[in-house]
Amino acid sequence: MTMRNPAVDYTATAVRPAWDSLPESVRSLVSDRLGGPVTSGPSAGGGFSGGYAAVVRGPAGALFVKAVSATDNPHIAANYRREAVINQALPSGVPVPRVHWIDQADDWVVLGLDPVDGARMPGLGDLDRVLASWHGVIDALATPPQSLLDVGLNTAEDDNGQAFAGWRRIAAGEIPASILGDWFPRDLIVPLAHLEDGWAVATAGTAVVHHDLRMDNVVLDGAGAPWFCDWNWPSLAASWLDLPPLLVPAFAAGRDTSALLAAQPCMAGVSPEQADALLAAVAGYWLVSGSHDFIPASPWLRQHQTWSGEATVRWLAQRRGWTLN
Repeated sequence: MTMRNPAVDYTATAVRPAWDSLPESVRSLVSDRLGGPVTSGPSAGGGFSGGYAAVVRGPAGALFVKAVSATDNPHIAANYRREAVINQALPSGVPVPRVHWIDQADDWVVLGLDPVDGARMPGLGDLDRVLASWHGVIDALATPPQSLLDVGLNTAEDDNGQAFAGWRRIAAGEIPASILGDWFPRDLIVPLAHLEDGWAVATAGTAVVHHDLRMDNVVLDGAGAPWFCDWNWPSLAASWLDLPPLLVPAFAAGRDTSALLAAQPCMAGVSPEQADALLAAVAGYWLVSGSHDFIPASPWLRQHQTWSGEATVRWLAQRRGWTLN
């Protein structure tokens, strides 16, 4: 398979401030939390937020610290605040680096989380291990714990009603088809819009889902155990919702992801049409998002979205017998 859009190096997508460039008030806050003078490790290379993110060590131990200016990045600051609330409400059986505290210094939102010893981003060779561990999370969240219900969760449809309408908006002329590359046959817009129209019914459910599960939101510790990060906006949906998007990079790398997806325990009773409806919705979201204006603070985001959208469409084309350029 030949992709027309270049892939992204997910270990080096972030543009983050260095420790020394943070406001003195932020550095003092972290130092106070860690009991005295601190040293910062290298910034995390993955992610798209642009906030500070690194392991910081002091007399009282080590924390993975995230910090962002609410003035410069209000959306990311809101994500951090939500992450802290969700993180503290997740049941103990979910392998997630725990938030120890959230604080504010001037307009900066600052989180201190458990560091993951020997942390590295998983590669595609680690995918089976990640999937096996994720099924433990699926089991733990199949019935929403009261702690999460108390903080308030939307359904996936409520969170993505407009975002997951990309193909229908293109078909209706609300978004120009010119955002699509020359690799994409225009006669597939309507079939994709029809598929996409069924995504909410296909994925309806009452389980808690991560809703942004990517390999760069997973960290392996020194023993190879996965930890699932960045629980910013979980939703209520069918428990399998996170898996098809997670497998898109594996498809682009040549793995038989249709067989892999069908073999997952959570896919029992899920029809190929249901999975295709979700893949269509996600592909439309990614391609439309990738056409938006370049963001200097997150220079790889649009490339990630466009590449992901193309890879998802190519996977759908393989599954449905469509021909692409």
